[in-house]
Amino acid sequence: MRINILHNTYQQAGGEDSVVASEEVLLRQHGHEVHLHRVSNDSIQGVWRKITTGLKTHYSSWGRREAMRMVAKNRPDVVHVHNFFPLLTPSIYDAFQEANVPVVQTLHNYRTICAGALLMRAGKPCEDCIQGTPYQAVLHACYRDSRVGSLAVARMVDHHRRRKTWATKVGRFIALTEFSKQKFVAAGFPPEKISVKPNFVEEKSFEASADLKRESALFVGRLGIEKGIETLLRAWKQLDIPLRIVGDGPLMKKVKGQAPERVTALGRKEPKQVKEEMALAAFLIMPSESFETFGLTIVEAFQCGLPVIASRLGAMEEIVEDGVTGLHFTPGDAEDLARKVRWASEHPEDMRRMGGNARRTYEEKYSSEINFRKLMAIYDEAIEDNVQKKNIQKAVFNFM
Repeated sequence: MRINILHNTYQQAGGEDSVVASEEVLLRQHGHEVHLHRVSNDSIQGVWRKITTGLKTHYSSWGRREAMRMVAKNRPDVVHVHNFFPLLTPSIYDAFQEANVPVVQTLHNYRTICAGALLMRAGKPCEDCIQGTPYQAVLHACYRDSRVGSLAVARMVDHHRRRKTWATKVGRFIALTEFSKQKFVAAGFPPEKISVKPNFVEEKSFEASADLKRESALFVGRLGIEKGIETLLRAWKQLDIPLRIVGDGPLMKKVKGQAPERVTALGRKEPKQVKEEMALAAFLIMPSESFETFGLTIVEAFQCGLPVIASRLGAMEEIVEDGVTGLHFTPGDAEDLARKVRWASEHPEDMRRMGGNARRTYEEKYSSEINFRKLMAIYDEAIEDNVQKKNIQKAVFNFM
């Protein structure tokens, strides 16, 4: 099968980029012809370039031409779009529709229904724009605390909601959890077009030294308000358990300045180093306070046999089974988090049992081979739907 992958990368690499790279490798390993077309936000330099990009966020003729050129060159059986924002824009779907190429879109975040992409405002979950006007984002400056930027993105959301782009120009959507699927359905996406396929973590052998003991708690992620960092710090003021924090972000200064001595901020680490930290930890903390579409870090922990203490919210609640693969706590509640961490520390045998369950869950749901089979089934569905659509159009034309 010839597969074209489209991806607009941000200036800072993130989880979406990792998923794109992993899926490209996976498809190639199974003998498919894959062409990756990638554009980067690094090209958005200077005031004028930023202004023109904002004005074209809802529709870019350049993006449409890029898509047409790619299709003409590679003649794909299916196109898989991971991210079109902000350079490619949804204009690419007009090109694919004109060329009669089936399209699959992964819904990595909520950008198509929320200007801020997180369904979050003022550090708390927000669903105002799911059914209401997306221009509410302008009032609250939901996109990067900018009303001008929020206007540009809200215009994109509104434009393609009115044009019914998502209902008519994408063959299949991939939601990463059932939770996120339901949010998109509530926003008007056709449920029959949304398949749930989680991200995966490639199996790589990692042997920890026999003398290493799993004693500390671990946080891995971006140090931003949406990740529950402030709740994490408040909880640890009540605890005497070691906590190691891997990651960087806008709250790094606060972490270094306000964290008690038993908290160690390690900064950004390479994937191999993250695995080493997971081998040292007794459990992972996932205190996010936003509607995560997925939690790849949770799956990485599961792969390492590491149980997770997670917010009872969104995808985290769906992935982590309370009392089986980890524990839940009330999002934003530092005292509840502290209670769960204290219990976990006092019940190491129970946590080891949960860690074993976590590893089995990884093998059953999140391995590369299981993911490949699901991905190919979605591609086949998109292709079959496109064939049926062509046949209907042909029959109507012949009848006329």
